[in-house]
Amino acid sequence: MQKLLIVGCGDVARRLLPRLLGHYRVFALVRDPEQLAFWRDKGAKPLLADLDRPASLHRIAGLAEIIVHLAPPATLRPSGEAGDRRDTRTRWLLAALARGVSLPQRIVYISTSGVYGDCAGDRVDETRATCPGSARAHRRVDAERQLRDFGRRGVVVSILRAPGIYAADRLPLERLRRGVAALRQADDVYTNHIHADDLAQMTCAALRYGRSNRAYNATDDSEIRMGDYFDLVADHFGLPRVPRLPCAEARQQLSPLQWSFMSESRRLQNQRIKKELRVRLHYPRVEDGVAAAANSDDVEKDTRS
Repeated sequence: MQKLLIVGCGDVARRLLPRLLGHYRVFALVRDPEQLAFWRDKGAKPLLADLDRPASLHRIAGLAEIIVHLAPPATLRPSGEAGDRRDTRTRWLLAALARGVSLPQRIVYISTSGVYGDCAGDRVDETRATCPGSARAHRRVDAERQLRDFGRRGVVVSILRAPGIYAADRLPLERLRRGVAALRQADDVYTNHIHADDLAQMTCAALRYGRSNRAYNATDDSEIRMGDYFDLVADHFGLPRVPRLPCAEARQQLSPLQWSFMSESRRLQNQRIKKELRVRLHYPRVEDGVAAAANSDDVEKDTRS
C-alpha cells in the first residue's frame, strides 16, 4: 500500500481522509500538538511539523510516494524574506522532499482561481495566462511555479485551482447578519464556487487521473454574481438581503480584503475536470449546495434573532 502525506490539515483534508483510508497508508503533517489525537483517532499517522519552521520537516524526506499539498501560503512575510510574493511554505516543503533517497511519485496541489486575476466576467479555461491582482494571488502563482519546476524532475504534479469553497458550515451567515454591503446589479461581479465535499472528490480523482504539470479549474457549473449568491444564502436562512451599493460607495465601506474579492470577475470553465478527471459533481450548482445546507444540522435554522 502506497504512503500518502497530507500537508495542510484543515477542513478539506478532514473531508478527504475517509476517501483515502483503505487505499493508502495516510500520514498527516500537523502543526498543532492538540490535533495529533484527532488525526490518530481518524486513522492517519500524524507527524508534528510546521512549514514555517524548515528544521521541523526532516522526517518527511522520502516518507511518502504521494503528497497532497493543501497548505496555503503564509499570510505574513516571514522575518528576513525580501518581498511578499514568494510562497516560502511550498519552498521549504519541496526542499525537504528533495532530501529524500527518492522523490515522491505524485503531488496534488490545491491552488486558487485567484491566479487569473480580474477577467472582466470572461469565461476562463486553464489555457488562460495567470495575471494575479493581489499579493496572496502572487504567492499562489509562485507556489505553482515551484511545483511545476519540481515536476520536471519526474514527479507528476497536478494543480487544482479552487474558487470560493463552501459547505453547510462555510457560508457567509455572519456577513449577512452584519449587513455588509454587496455591489448593485450593474456593477456586480461573477463569482465561482465549489462545495468542500466536491473538492475532496476532485482531489481523489486527481490522484488517479491527474496529468503531469496540468492545471484544473476545480469549480462547479454555476454562473452567478456575488450579490445574487448573498441573496441566495439570505433567502434560504431567513436573513435580510444586504444593501446593494455602487462601486465607489462600496469601496469606501468595505475592508481592503473584502473589496479585493469584489474587484475581480470571471466565469470558470470546468470541462477539463469532467473529461480528464472523470468527476461527477455531487453539487453541480451552488444553488444545490446552499439548499442542502439549509436542511443540514450543521448550521442554524433561525438566524434572525
